[in-house]
Amino acid sequence: PQPLPAAQPDPTLNDVSIRYARLSIPNEEPAGLYGSLEQAVEGQSPIRTIPPGALRFVAYTDWTDVNGGHYLQLKSGEWVRASPLAGYSQFQGLLFEENPKISFGWIVEDTITRSLPSYQAAESGVALTREQLVQIYDVQEAENTKWYMVGINQWVERRYIRQVVANPTPPAGVDNNRWIEVNLYEQTVTVYENGHLVFATLIASGEDPFFTKPGLFKIYEKKPYETMTGAFEADRSDYYYLEDVPWTMYFDEARALHGAYWRAWFGYTQSHGCVNMS
Repeated sequence: PQPLPAAQPDPTLNDVSIRYARLSIPNEEPAGLYGSLEQAVEGQSPIRTIPPGALRFVAYTDWTDVNGGHYLQLKSGEWVRASPLAGYSQFQGLLFEENPKISFGWIVEDTITRSLPSYQAAESGVALTREQLVQIYDVQEAENTKWYMVGINQWVERRYIRQVVANPTPPAGVDNNRWIEVNLYEQTVTVYENGHLVFATLIASGEDPFFTKPGLFKIYEKKPYETMTGAFEADRSDYYYLEDVPWTMYFDEARALHGAYWRAWFGYTQSHGCVNMS
């Protein structure tokens, strides 16, 4: 084993100046936004409402507790009942100094390695934890799945790992030697510049039926913060309201690469079509 020519990004890059909260209203009910704290506590005369939905987050500037409930003041000055977000995923990808000679990946579920690429093989006793970085020395097909060799007598089955294979050759249509590759099967992103891998990380892309479309796209707009709302189901049961989504880069209509403070797991399809990152 040789160390990867890579390093963790500065941990402070995980920090944003925005404070987030999840609405404390039942998912099936609209959430009222009020002109004063007193009105919010009493639940009277909302200025506006946020439709029902399971994914509703706001950005706030101040908060206070009244009768055991959290009430937050938004940047607009409105008040709403919500629960401040205690934290968000601290997972980070890797910055590369040069192209790695072998592939690597991240564990996406806790597991124990097996001594051979088989469900029948004895466990080799090495415990791997979610988001742990591993190098991949061999890949074999067995028992209708892929098995990855992450050490001597250490094999991991496909469900538990996401692989990155660096490919510094520009795809057809890229003429500036600078591109981002989204791997929808592996749920990873790799970033290339001047023939070199410079960054790699786990993602969460669109899930059935709201897939992230394959193809070649050009980022057409970048926003440091963006409020995203919408619904795709006919009954709007999947409505979402997300304030101040960080580092949004639109590439395919309303689909974008962006940070996702509401996500705890990466490496699985989960979104409405966007490419979510920590």
